[in-house]
Amino acid sequence: MTDNISNKDKKDWENFLSKKDKLTDKDLNQDTYKTYISKSLDLHGFSLDEANKKVESFLNDCFEKSVYKVLIVTGKGLHSQNDKDPYKSNKLGILKYSVPEFIKNNSELKKKIKNISDADIENGGAGAFYVFLKKKL
Repeated sequence: MTDNISNKDKKDWENFLSKKDKLTDKDLNQDTYKTYISKSLDLHGFSLDEANKKVESFLNDCFEKSVYKVLIVTGKGLHSQNDKDPYKSNKLGILKYSVPEFIKNNSELKKKIKNISDADIENGGAGAFYVFLKKKL
């Protein structure tokens, strides 16, 4: 790289420094992508049917209140009793798998949801997920 700066570059730089306009801070703009959780729901101890009803009610309420991002904690299913019943699926009976499927298959909820994604490790990791809701029109 050369140490020589053209006269045009010098003039542009001096012109920039003389202006009172401020550049926007890109780091501040990135915060718009890092949305903060407005509400959360912990489903530990709920049966599958109870959890689905609770989630449906919770998401409808959050949508009505214009909440954008919610955290739903299902747990990892480590203490699930499903493995003792041979007629129940080990995977689908666990809230971790069943609740997101319930949401995706519920046509009324799907209209209100923008996206579902895994939670960050500090918010529960594999035992939780985020739901991003659409704006209420």
